[in-house]
Amino acid sequence: MSSRKRSWSSGDEDGAQEGTSSGTPAKRRQQGKRETCCSPAPLATDPLAKIERDSVDYSIRITKQMAESGKAGRSVRVYADGIYDMFHSGHARQLMQAKAVFPNVYLIVGVCNDELTHARKGRTVMNEKERYEALRHCRYVDEVVTDAPWSLTDEYLNYHKIDFVAHDDIPYGATDADDVYSHIKARGMFVATQRTEGISTTDVIARIIKDYDMYVRRNLERGYTAKELNVSYMREKKLLLQEKVDKVKAKKDEIIEKWTDRRDEMIQKWEDKSREFVGNFLDMFSRDGAINQWWNDKKEAVVRAISPPASPGSMDDSDDSPPPRKRFAVATGSDTP
Repeated sequence: MSSRKRSWSSGDEDGAQEGTSSGTPAKRRQQGKRETCCSPAPLATDPLAKIERDSVDYSIRITKQMAESGKAGRSVRVYADGIYDMFHSGHARQLMQAKAVFPNVYLIVGVCNDELTHARKGRTVMNEKERYEALRHCRYVDEVVTDAPWSLTDEYLNYHKIDFVAHDDIPYGATDADDVYSHIKARGMFVATQRTEGISTTDVIARIIKDYDMYVRRNLERGYTAKELNVSYMREKKLLLQEKVDKVKAKKDEIIEKWTDRRDEMIQKWEDKSREFVGNFLDMFSRDGAINQWWNDKKEAVVRAISPPASPGSMDDSDDSPPPRKRFAVATGSDTP
């Protein structure tokens, strides 16, 4: 049985209502339903985890074939362990693979404490309590084991009733063994997960170290003291001065960018005005332009003023008949005209 409260929701509006569940997680995934946890995963010492552990009949050993077929008869208890410092997407993807390796998986995650981690691997950024809490709030995790051992013993496997151990297949060394999972692999209890390329705690820390001064300046600006950042007085003043210089440079670049944009805008406006001016000039002085039209109108007016048309009366009196012949009297001896 599951000791954690879960709500189930379906992408289909006609699906199951929240707070109900039916079938195994595999069947629910096939039906398109999504599992959502509404509480942090319990620690192995919590009552809920104990109830879950006590309900498991560990005398019935589950083989890979049984687990893969979904016919185990109970949840398959898969265990994954690690440091999980600065919990990131690579960690989450590894746990997602462990959770999905078989149908109906109960995922237990073991986290090494600070003392063991510092002795075996070195300093961590997050302390053990922070790392425990990060794992408890991962959606794939069902239970968190604190103070996890570096190498798994039979007593540890039996106490937590672990069926399978999930980890990437790269041999993980220890002082007394070339691979701490070799005996787990020999017993057929090992399931391999894949690493996520390009992301690891070491990579994240390397990015911070690469831009160390920038992050120190940022935190000084946000109110952290030089003592809190483990920075000397002289270095603090140097970094603050550098921060001011960078701000002045950024302001200068911003002003130059604004003036460049303004210049481009003015050039564009000048080009638009030039095109408008050329167009207006052509409209005014071309053959069919306003100036030529005005000049032609004026010429016609002058011609009409110099040569006015004939009046209507003079046009009526004139005809094509020849002018009348004058009669002259000839002096003869009579009065005959």
